[in-house]
Amino acid sequence: MNVTSSGPTLPSARGRISAALIEYLRHTGPLPDSEEISAAAPLGDDLQLALYLCYELHYRGFSDVDADREWDPELLKVRAALEQPFLQTLRDTATVHRHADEALDELLVEPVDGSGVSHFLRDEGELWQVREYAAQRSLYHLKEADPHAWVLPRLWGRAKAGMAAVEFDEFGAGRADRVHARLFADLMADLGLNTAYGHYLDATGVEALATVNLMSLFGLHRVLRGALVGHFATVEITSSPGSRRLAQAMRRTGAGPAAEHFYDEHVEADAVHEQVVRRDVVAGLLEEEPHLDGDVAFGADATTYLEDRLAERLLGAWRAEESSLRVPVRPAFRPRTGSPASVGTGGEAP
Repeated sequence: MNVTSSGPTLPSARGRISAALIEYLRHTGPLPDSEEISAAAPLGDDLQLALYLCYELHYRGFSDVDADREWDPELLKVRAALEQPFLQTLRDTATVHRHADEALDELLVEPVDGSGVSHFLRDEGELWQVREYAAQRSLYHLKEADPHAWVLPRLWGRAKAGMAAVEFDEFGAGRADRVHARLFADLMADLGLNTAYGHYLDATGVEALATVNLMSLFGLHRVLRGALVGHFATVEITSSPGSRRLAQAMRRTGAGPAAEHFYDEHVEADAVHEQVVRRDVVAGLLEEEPHLDGDVAFGADATTYLEDRLAERLLGAWRAEESSLRVPVRPAFRPRTGSPASVGTGGEAP
């Protein structure tokens, strides 16, 4: 048995499908059957957690799971069965635009009276809400840019060069201390959160899980390479203005210098990345493969759809003075001066 120790332990189940999957990963039970999967809500907790577990085997995995499970043929069949309703639901409900330019141009228009999560946190958010936001986002940001790296072998020419250039920046441009996942861990330490990879999986709501699953779904399928480029373009186009508001929120709530720095870094970097992605990655891809135009648009639309669902969940809870998490995080713990928390050990106790 080849067990890896780099990932978190398996989480608690959220239904019969995820429970069966967890038992299978532990060698203590069979996989869920197709009827159970077909009956599950595509955007519900049970299916989304099960899908997340399947996808995470392609990243760092779980410390209590055999690393060879990554390519288990029976498990891959179950993953495909989980993916199908998720993808179909997005195609049916999220699709708005037929062409990439239409979808991406619309993202460039900022509403005069914005009411999203970054607006709320900037204008009226409290520190506990900032901490919840960071915990929800940690499932992605502690592996930031990793899902998008899957597309690199599927591109060539101008698109590949542009994508590699942006990813190089995301991975710190050769400096470990500037890797964006590292910077987010520093942000979490400033907020007194546990910086261990995957620590907040049990606490994270299904809406945030779905946003991470979307990237993995697109990244792990060559046929969906256009959709992943659309997702990436959407993230880069919307990141700079949103990060500016979040940097202001960090300052207003006293989140800490590393928390401020994470979003300040994204304001500058993503303003440049947006141009590279539109000019080189998207345009380069469609120059080589014009038939992927609709897929790029779909990737952008699906991203916006799931982000809107997450925003609705967060703002609905916060405006009711309730936690947005399944398990609220503990009160902030501040490391002593001169003893910064490191990745995997800092902040809040497990």
